Amino acid sequence: MKRNNKRALAQLIEQLVADSADIHGVNGATLSRDNIRVDAELMRAVESFSSLRADAGETVFFARELEYIKALTYDIKYPNLKATQVIPVSTEAGAGAETITYTSYNQVGMARILANYADDLPRADVKGEQFTANVRGIGTSYGYSIQDIRAAQMAGKPLQTRRAESARKANDILVNKIGFFGDATHGLLGLLTHPNVPVYVLPADGTDNSTRLRDKTPTQCLRDLNGMVQSMIRTTKGVETPNTMLLPPDTIAWLRSTPRSDVSDTTIAEFFLDNNGYIEELEDCVELQEAGPSGGDMIVCYRKDPNALTFEIPQPFEQFPPQQEGLEFEIPCHSRCGGVIIYYPLSLVKAEGA
Repeated sequence: MKRNNKRALAQLIEQLVADSADIHGVNGATLSRDNIRVDAELMRAVESFSSLRADAGETVFFARELEYIKALTYDIKYPNLKATQVIPVSTEAGAGAETITYTSYNQVGMARILANYADDLPRADVKGEQFTANVRGIGTSYGYSIQDIRAAQMAGKPLQTRRAESARKANDILVNKIGFFGDATHGLLGLLTHPNVPVYVLPADGTDNSTRLRDKTPTQCLRDLNGMVQSMIRTTKGVETPNTMLLPPDTIAWLRSTPRSDVSDTTIAEFFLDNNGYIEELEDCVELQEAGPSGGDMIVCYRKDPNALTFEIPQPFEQFPPQQEGLEFEIPCHSRCGGVIIYYPLSLVKAEGA
C-alpha cells in the first residue's frame, strides 16, 4: 500500500510540474492556484509529509497552497513603511556580504588661471574617508500543522495566508525602522541617526515662540522651507542641490491645505513646489514624528540619488522550503540589512521642530 502511495505521489508530482504555468506573480503576473508552479526543492521538502501517513493528494495540496502563499507574500507591499521608497535601495553587496566598505566624500576642489607652462596645477579631487558598514541578518518564520493542512483540504478551502503575511510584515517593519533610525546595538546607521549631516535651525518666531510650521504664517513657512534648501546650496557652493523633502504627515497635510494667502487659492505646498526651483516632491513620513534628539518633529531635505545615499539590503526578504518540526511544517524567512550609507553627507540637511 505504501509503495502504491509513493508511485501515485511521484506521478502526481510529475504531472503537476509538467502542467504548471511558468512563474507565480513575483513579477506582477496574475496569481491563481491553478497556475502555480511547484518547484522541485519545495516538493522534496513537502514529500516528507508522506512519512506521517499523508497520501499523495495531501502532499500535492500542501505544495500548491504553500507555493501560492509564498508567491503572494513576496508581492505584499506596505505603503506606510516608507524607508525603501524614500531612500534608494542597493542590493549590490550580495547575500554573502558581512560588511560593506565605502568612502564618504567631501568635495573640496578648486581651479585657477595658469601662467604658460605652469606645473603647479591645483588638485580638484574630492576628499574621502573610508568607513565600514555592518550587515546583519533578520529572521522570522511561520508554519502549518498537519491538522491545518488536512482540515483545509477536507473543507475544500485554501490555507490561511495571514501567518505568512505576518512574517513578511514583521520583517518589513524592522527593515523600515533600521532605514530611519538604524540599530546602535548592531552598528547600523539610519537616515535620521547618521553622523555628519548638517542641521538647519528653524527660527522660533511662531506663536508662543514655536518653531513649528503650523504655528507660523504662510510667509514664515515658505521662508523656513526655502531656508533649508538654500542652506545646502550655500554650504556646498552649489555643488549639492536637493530634490526631495520629507515631512511629518500632519505638517505636510497642513501645507497642502492652507492657502498661500487670504486672496489665493494656491496652497503653501503648491506655491513652494512651483517656485523654489529645486524640490520636486514632498513626502510624508510618520517616522519623522517626535524623531528629533529633543523629541520634536523632523524635516529632511536631501538629494534623492543612489550616488548620494543608499539603503543597503544585500538580501531582500526570502523564504526557504518547509522544515518538519514534529507535527508542523515551519517555513523559515530571512533577509539581510546593512543600514543607510551616505556617500555625500552635505547632500542632506535636517531640522528639528517642524
